[in-house]
Amino acid sequence: MMQMMMQKNLSSWLRFPTGLRLGALVLACVLGAPAQAQNQAPAPAANAQQPQVIPRPPQINAISYILMDAATGEILVEENADTPLAPASLTKIMTTYVADNEIAAGNISLDDEVFVSVKAWKTEGSKMFIQEGTHVRLEDIMRGIIIQSGNDASIALAEHIAGSEDAFADLMNQHANLLGMNNSHFVNASGLPAADHVASARDLAILARAAITRFPEAYKMNGEREFTYNNIRQSNRNTLLFSDRTVDGMKTGFTDDAKYCLVASAVRDDMRLITVVMGAESPDARAQETQKLLTYGFRFFETHQLFSADQVLETARVWSGAANEVPVGVRESLVRTIQRGQGANLVTELTLDETIKAPLSVGQELGRVKVSLGDQVYYDGPVVALQDVERGGLWKRFMDWLYLFFLSLLS
Repeated sequence: MMQMMMQKNLSSWLRFPTGLRLGALVLACVLGAPAQAQNQAPAPAANAQQPQVIPRPPQINAISYILMDAATGEILVEENADTPLAPASLTKIMTTYVADNEIAAGNISLDDEVFVSVKAWKTEGSKMFIQEGTHVRLEDIMRGIIIQSGNDASIALAEHIAGSEDAFADLMNQHANLLGMNNSHFVNASGLPAADHVASARDLAILARAAITRFPEAYKMNGEREFTYNNIRQSNRNTLLFSDRTVDGMKTGFTDDAKYCLVASAVRDDMRLITVVMGAESPDARAQETQKLLTYGFRFFETHQLFSADQVLETARVWSGAANEVPVGVRESLVRTIQRGQGANLVTELTLDETIKAPLSVGQELGRVKVSLGDQVYYDGPVVALQDVERGGLWKRFMDWLYLFFLSLLS
């Protein structure tokens, strides 16, 4: 079979005029054989280290908990994370998330005057102490919910946005569905005990991540340590804000059914972690267990950027094009959670298509790239053209065809 193929190629070659055959030979000698390194996987460094040893996660004294890297969404620790539980005032994260979406859509404003109904004024539990029949600026209402955990403020906000708390709960559930919160259902805006009012730790981490990443300016309110309204000063119930300078939010909760709960987020060394602890035995316990998770996550993991947006990973040879080369890379920034200190040991393998011909358009797939460390694969996906390449002129296309034909004979 091989002999027949060689005879066929040779016969095709001999049918060309002597001048063209001689020109092709000269062309090949001048240009040289095309580089093949771009299609070969680079060998790992000789001194590459093995992944560091990571201990088991700490034992957390709570019914359910989770630890998430906010940048990547990757879960580092979890236990009963999909169990629907009473969320208590953790509900208010969704309440303010709905409000932030309405503000972003232009439907409401922080300058709105929110009317305080009898229902809002009379609600039980933690309060902002707003007065029936008065109007309160929406920005103050938001602080009353986030910092003071006001049930009265939550109901007033719900009525201002949707007309009633029941209608607002429907908005909450629609947003939960959009976020993929599959084990949560909301009945009210405050988190007061109600049948079928539940949320899971994973869902609350997803919600917290969405609130932080989509509304970073609004999220800053979660880090305020106190708020005074109606001459009543109340401190933020998240005690980690006072004991850990890296913690900048989010929300506490407590009912007899839910016990003590806390969603918290912290930033160290450009890494943001989100924790959810549900069903702790005391206010101190929920803070201590959250601190265990944060310490573990920051100590042994880091958020690592594999590639930046439109980073050129290779310059590929282009045939039959107006240009002879095209930059190849990924269109969007890629970040992953890796073992701390192992970034330099990641192995990147780039494989390009054997023959790349014009025309090319931005985003056209030209190969694949794989990033790994030992058996752990952090990314395995396409690489694309980062620039358009138009077809070359007739003579350019002919010369490239001739060159490729000659190479096929050699192969």
